[in-house]
Parts: sequence; structure tokens; C-alpha cells
Amino acid sequence: MNWRRKSKSDWGRLDLNFKNLSKVSDYVNERVKVENLTVENYISTENMLPNKGGIDKAIKLPAAKTTSLYSKGDILLSNIRTYFKKIWYAEKDGGCSNDVLVVRARGEIEPKFLYYVLSNDKFFEYSSATSKGTKMPRGDKSAIMQYQIPDMPLEEQRTIVSVLSALDDRIAENKKINHHLAA
Repeated sequence: MNWRRKSKSDWGRLDLNFKNLSKVSDYVNERVKVENLTVENYISTENMLPNKGGIDKAIKLPAAKTTSLYSKGDILLSNIRTYFKKIWYAEKDGGCSNDVLVVRARGEIEPKFLYYVLSNDKFFEYSSATSKGTKMPRGDKSAIMQYQIPDMPLEEQRTIVSVLSALDDRIAENKKINHHLAA
């Protein structure tokens, strides 16, 4: 079963309950000094790749003295033009621009499971529909926290994560092989 492509109505056929994102996660508001960052661990909307493509190395660090902190296991979402579907599961600690939302899972949800739920196109459709502004629409932070998350036991979440992570690892491996073949 392809869990990533399930809409809420599809999840509903599984006889699941739902709860607001705010019940299982928080926005991170901690700061980090830019002098402690590198282009390897600084994330902005510019080096987040569209269509759930992850991240690239930043071109430069910001001129600001501090920026938002993220930690390994956090979920980073571009909050500008959310229809570009820029999302990344943090594999390291670092800092990010204020235009990137940092979502941290609480103990009752597996962080990687939350990442997979938020990677669903339905989340990006919801985020776009609740965005504010026309030229550079921004996600509505309070509306995002009202997004409905499947309420599943941790063990089931871990099983789903195990399957999807194995598939993601294989896809990444195939991309590397294809890149080397093209070179």
C-alpha cells in the first residue's frame, strides 16, 4: 500500500482517528548564531528543492546575526509558495531562514512518520489553500497546525516508517547510480 498518496478520505477507510498537527508537534522558535553555521547546514527557501526533493548546499550564509535553529529529526517546510512542496527531514543540526518553518514532533508521534504524513500532496494542497497573500503567498502557521494527522499507535507508525524508509533508501541509491552513469 502506498501510504504517501493516501488522502484523509483514504486514511478514513482504514478506520483511523485523526488529531490536529498541534497535538503532536510544535514550531521550533530557538535561535542559533550565524557564525556557528556553514553553507552545509544553513537552509533557506533557495536551497530547498521543489517537489519534495530535499536540499542543496547553500550558496551563502545570511547577513543576520542569528537565524532559526533546527535539529536532527526536525521537519523543515518552506513557508513561501507552499505549492512548490519544499520539505526536508533534517539529517543534521543547523540553522534556517525565517521563511522556513521548523516542526518538531513530540513523543507521541514518530518524527519520520510525521515527515511522511506532511510529505503527502494533500498537506501541500491544504497549506496552499490556507495561505495568505497573492504575490508571495505564505502558509498560515495557525492553519497548518490544524492539519489532521492520523492517530496511530507508535508501533504501527514505526512499521510504516520502516517500509517507506527502505524504499527511499533504494530510490536514493538508484539516483546515485543514474548520476554516475550519466557522467
